[in-house]
Amino acid sequence: MLTVEHLKKSYRSAGGELEVLKDISFTVRAGEFLTIVGPSGAGKTTLLRCLSGLLPRSGGKVALTETGKVIESPPPEVACVFQDYSRSLMPWSKVSRNVAIPLKNKIRDRTARREVVRQALDEVGLGAFGDNYPWQLSGGMQQRVAIARAIAYRPQFLIMDEPFASVDAQTRADLEDLVLRVRHDAGLTIVLVTHDIDEAVYLGDRVIVMSSRPTTVLRTLDVDLPRPRSQVTTKALPRFTELRTEVLTLISGANAGAAR
Repeated sequence: MLTVEHLKKSYRSAGGELEVLKDISFTVRAGEFLTIVGPSGAGKTTLLRCLSGLLPRSGGKVALTETGKVIESPPPEVACVFQDYSRSLMPWSKVSRNVAIPLKNKIRDRTARREVVRQALDEVGLGAFGDNYPWQLSGGMQQRVAIARAIAYRPQFLIMDEPFASVDAQTRADLEDLVLRVRHDAGLTIVLVTHDIDEAVYLGDRVIVMSSRPTTVLRTLDVDLPRPRSQVTTKALPRFTELRTEVLTLISGANAGAAR
């Protein structure tokens, strides 16, 4: 689905050039759930913005594998869900209108557009809240609205930047399972960045572990846990513990190396 080759990103600053992404290469397979985890400040959000075309690269290439199209700006095949739902939703617009925002030019017929919005809200369990405003909903419900807007667009590829970081632990678990169900039902390819190691292992088919800055890929781990996944059963498996320990060891080593 996506090919990343020798991706580099640096920023100019008063003190000179700040190298964030040094040399990042990986592929994303069609239908895969790929999670990315790494030390704080490793440039995970910068990486996702480069993948989605929201941020220009300093070097290397990001391309859609099937067509070979190089991503220079946000492509129509991709939708994004961000961490801060309060900034990604329009508080003056009702939930249904927020979900419909990316559909205005894609689905001209209003009746058809309303039906797509209704289906997306039903998919995330918010079918009864289309006439509410975002500020009338809990944080977890607002993030469901953001997810509904992304899936209503019917992308081939969904990019998620720490989408559950701003909610409580129970809501986070519920949203993780929601995304797994939506991914299965819609056949989406998903790349998700998180700082939560358990989340990375629980959700992913593969986990990419990033180094400290300037960032490279330390290792890519295959997550050989059975599906469907369960917050109780999956996380109680010895293999889950082995994988999370391996990821934690890699990140701890990266943090120790950065401190020296």
